[in-house]
Amino acid sequence: MKRTNGFGIVLFAFATMLFFTQCAKEQSATQANVASTEAAAAQGGKCIKIAFVDIDSLLSKYEFSIALNKDMLRKEEDMRLKMSEKLKAFQADYDDFQRKLQNNVYATRERVEEEQTKLLKKKETLEKLEQRLLSELSAESQKNNVTLHDSINSFLKAYNTEKKYDLIISRVGDNLLYANEALDITQEVIDGLNARYTPASEE
Repeated sequence: MKRTNGFGIVLFAFATMLFFTQCAKEQSATQANVASTEAAAAQGGKCIKIAFVDIDSLLSKYEFSIALNKDMLRKEEDMRLKMSEKLKAFQADYDDFQRKLQNNVYATRERVEEEQTKLLKKKETLEKLEQRLLSELSAESQKNNVTLHDSINSFLKAYNTEKKYDLIISRVGDNLLYANEALDITQEVIDGLNARYTPASEE
């Protein structure tokens, strides 16, 4: 029984390989970039047009994505500078407190505790400010991701009215174990996106 199952698997794999080869021959003279999957059998052996887009490459070359990234980097740098200045001011206050404490400037224990309380409040205010700024950056980043996703999707919908792919897959890092490079439409998509991109009116 096990031998029969094993032989059946081999036959299925061989038949699938033949089907892939036939599909490739049928589309070799066009830009269709066809791939075959098991779903083809459910469609009566019809070849399914599949392509993929390398997301890392797209995001690094799509001008809108580059602009959003530069804007985020600028905001992050502004936040770091703002926090750095406030931390320096706090450090100066703390150092001044320590100097006065060592030199017995404070006349009473109450004055020491009063200054300590002021420093603690300043520290808490700084921590809250940092949390708020980080939260704002995170929200801005999420908003940009949604906007970018919508921009790419709207382009692909228009693009596919002519290309008529059945499936366009995203390749991120090594999430695809194998993909025929003939199915890669990344540069074509990048060119199309950049051609319609205008900095003042994108989406």
